[in-house]
Amino acid sequence: MHIGLIGGIGPAATVVYYQRLTALMRERGKKLDLTIVQASADELIANNLADNRAAQTEIYADLIARLKAAGADCAAITSLGGHFCYSETEAISPLPLVSGVTPLDAHFEARDLGTVGLLGTEVVMRTRLYGQLVKTRAVAPEEMADVGKTYLEMAVRGTATEADRAFFFAAGERLIADQGAEAVVLAGTDLGLAFDGHDPGYKVIDALDVHVALLADLASGIAELPQMAKG
Repeated sequence: MHIGLIGGIGPAATVVYYQRLTALMRERGKKLDLTIVQASADELIANNLADNRAAQTEIYADLIARLKAAGADCAAITSLGGHFCYSETEAISPLPLVSGVTPLDAHFEARDLGTVGLLGTEVVMRTRLYGQLVKTRAVAPEEMADVGKTYLEMAVRGTATEADRAFFFAAGERLIADQGAEAVVLAGTDLGLAFDGHDPGYKVIDALDVHVALLADLASGIAELPQMAKG
């Protein structure tokens, strides 16, 4: 199956999606058919902060049409923050959309996690992953606005400073110690910039890995495409 990715939001996350998806397919001995189109992180951030779903949906629809023209069988948004207008995009998408949020609930349940803590954009944390977790309780940092601001600045910059890393590690520790989280979920696809290769001292689940695993299952013919919305 030919996978289509909407990338660029941010660029660092797109690189990680590409690296991990190609590595997983190589491990499986499977060929990967992949096309990536470039979205604008600045446009996404502006539309996200303004909750301008119509504008971002229009951008996505154009990009997905380009993926379809390139032969892709499905499309995925390489940003959990970018899922803020997912339902609106799904309704008009010319290709089946593969959500990065939907598979997380089953992933948490399979690991007997009753409560998880979220780090990511403010809207992802505030809505507890857009209200799509039904089997798992999600908690967010009390300093939600600061976490969201720091995350967006890091995502646009494409690198994590030592101060960024310390800030996110401490926010995650408070989710564990003060709010009863059994694991901290990297619910922002650029958080690997701060966490990859480092041990914060608590269990971390990278939502990107869960999404990539599903995309690899689709590319390998193991999983089936979601039903397209009828608009």
